Amino acid sequence: MGAMKGNIVLCAVALVLAGCSAHKPILYPNDHYRQVGAEAAESDIKTCMTLAEEAGASPSQGKTAQTATGTVAGGAIGSAAGAVGGAIVGRPGRGAMIGAGSGATAGFLRGLFKKSPPSGAFTNYVNRCLRERGYDPTGWE
Repeated sequence: MGAMKGNIVLCAVALVLAGCSAHKPILYPNDHYRQVGAEAAESDIKTCMTLAEEAGASPSQGKTAQTATGTVAGGAIGSAAGAVGGAIVGRPGRGAMIGAGSGATAGFLRGLFKKSPPSGAFTNYVNRCLRERGYDPTGWE
């Protein structure tokens, strides 16, 4: 039983770390990038992100709405799965109720730990800032 609790804690920590990692631009290694190096490029990325935030661009889309959507979707999926499982054992209503509750909980937790993509205004601002500094952003990860 102790190993199982350890695995649960390890999984929770991994989810938190994955959810906390931020999106950032991917830079094409053009002449400017090769000239200044990766360390200077990272510093410029951070500077451009800070400037975007100071200009009012949000670094993430609405986390509350995203979590609520995940909760509702999880509840609907759980309810359907529970109804099927309950039908197999002759209690579809009870299965749907249990499935909805567990699915909603899973959807809520997944929404809390899921990486929220940056807003369009934020990525546009950072990309433009980087281009003005000589970089060639190709996307975000």
